[in-house]
Amino acid sequence: MTSPERFYLTAAIDYVNGSPHLGHAYEKIGCDMVRRHHRLRGRDTHLTVGSDEHSQSVERAAQQQGLDPEEFSRRQAEIFQQAFAALDVEYTAYVRTSSAANRRTTDRFMQAMYDGGHIYKGPYEAWFCPSCEQFYTEKQLVEGNCPVHGRPVEWVKEENYFFRLSSFQDALLEHFERHPGFLTPETRRNEMLNVIRGGLDDISISRGFSHWGFPLPFDDSQVVYVWFDALLSYVTGIGYPDSPDFARLWPADVHVIGKDITRFHTVMWPAMLLAAGLPLPRRVHAHGFVTLGGRKMSKSTGVRIDPFELVRRFGSDAVRYVLMAEVPFDRDGDVSMDTFVDRYNADLANDYGNLVSRTEKMVARYFEGRVPLAAPAEPIDAELGAVAAEVTDAHEAAMEALDLSGALVEARRLVARANKYIDETAPWTMSKNADPRLGTVLGNLLEAIRVSTLLLHPALPRATAAVATDLGVTLDGSAGAQLRTWPALTPGAPVGVGEILFPRLDRERDLEAG
Repeated sequence: MTSPERFYLTAAIDYVNGSPHLGHAYEKIGCDMVRRHHRLRGRDTHLTVGSDEHSQSVERAAQQQGLDPEEFSRRQAEIFQQAFAALDVEYTAYVRTSSAANRRTTDRFMQAMYDGGHIYKGPYEAWFCPSCEQFYTEKQLVEGNCPVHGRPVEWVKEENYFFRLSSFQDALLEHFERHPGFLTPETRRNEMLNVIRGGLDDISISRGFSHWGFPLPFDDSQVVYVWFDALLSYVTGIGYPDSPDFARLWPADVHVIGKDITRFHTVMWPAMLLAAGLPLPRRVHAHGFVTLGGRKMSKSTGVRIDPFELVRRFGSDAVRYVLMAEVPFDRDGDVSMDTFVDRYNADLANDYGNLVSRTEKMVARYFEGRVPLAAPAEPIDAELGAVAAEVTDAHEAAMEALDLSGALVEARRLVARANKYIDETAPWTMSKNADPRLGTVLGNLLEAIRVSTLLLHPALPRATAAVATDLGVTLDGSAGAQLRTWPALTPGAPVGVGEILFPRLDRERDLEAG
């Protein structure tokens, strides 16, 4: 259950062996939307992101550029942080897994597990994929290749340390059954239940063939398996083990991850936490892949759209909104420049942007740029307020369910009703006829803009901040109360007329440039 006072979420940390692509952007924007939503409701929100650096793929990418892994990782981490900044993703911690802070966490955590008898040494041999840093059995290979990346695997044989994952099988199964919302969506939950019920094997947690990584605190001849120090970034980000923030913020309210790493986060990670005597995260949410023409975006395949280029051309708000509106947060979704331009024009330029622009201009023209004093309402006015109340409740439910595209559907429903209200009431005709209801109509339109702006703020932080300034609305922790107040604007208060929020795109020109 979400705390009324604080909210802690994490995003999957990113391999830095290549440049950021739209798949990275999608996940981080989604997390930022969730964080902003909870902050508007007065919660102390924290978001941890980071870079996954102790992998063989990173080491090899560094060698190809003639750099040592540490310098290569530092440069790549900066590029990822620049991408997140360009997308207006605000995080409270960026954890580099090779950092001193994560080294401290890893030493303490691994030692605790070792002292608790959860780690032992033994021989290991298996097929190893350097791209996903995972071992596979012969049966798991697809035509002799990694089942995830389709690339050749390598045979590895050595003495390793193992984590007694098998001993946590019953505890994990019990947790899944007692907490049906622990893993969402339901399809991923069913997959992991089948994995656990099928039996868990102990897993190798160290490597002797690599020197790029943290030495084990109890045997410096081997380094920690990359997935172990990667998962520990979630507690490093809030100061494990002795920071007041860790005591206050753990367990995480939600880990947001890609569906391809669900097993690590809902089988291995919970077992690690149980072994260390720590509570489990309240929820893990596995989103799908962003595809381009039906193909998954990734560094290895070269299927990608440069998020920097999209932001440069269309602005961060447009990139944030179109991605989250177009791709549901619980399944795969396809994007293209066609859908990008069409969604931008329909939802942002024609609907929200147009609603704000023409309402602000009418208030400036007919009421000297002041919030009009509303006259007694007609049924059509009351209906607009009722739609706002319905949308607010439905939007809240969608955000709590991490149905981010569904939440945007609800916000658009209010915007659409407000635009229809303009057509039905025709304020320009009211002005010509000196209709006393003109103030009521424009007052209600300003209220609809106020509510839709608060609902859209997590997706459109820049545009909605400008509109909030025009209306004198604060984007702080009082938003929850503001949303359920109608009317809330003060009669006679100034209303600004801002710049065009989303200039309409020329479809043919922009698609040719895409």
